[in-house]
Amino acid sequence: MKKKIFCTFLKKYANKQSFQIYPGKIGKRIYNEISQKAWDKWMIQQTMIINEKKLNMTNINDQKEIKKNMINFLFNKENI
Repeated sequence: MKKKIFCTFLKKYANKQSFQIYPGKIGKRIYNEISQKAWDKWMIQQTMIINEKKLNMTNINDQKEIKKNMINFLFNKENI
């Protein structure tokens, strides 16, 4: 049985991610507060952003833009 956490994105208890998927302090926050289901929703959103804006993930400025969008999506908007 998977461990449950209170997901701040979904505003309910859900399955925790198996491991810290993003590095650093923000990665630790994501691991502790964001469920696997919420992370999967971000992966879909991230793909759309990269495709729509034609971002190049080897470009440092594009990486910063995705990070900013990720933080906003996971922590700052009214979700679901």
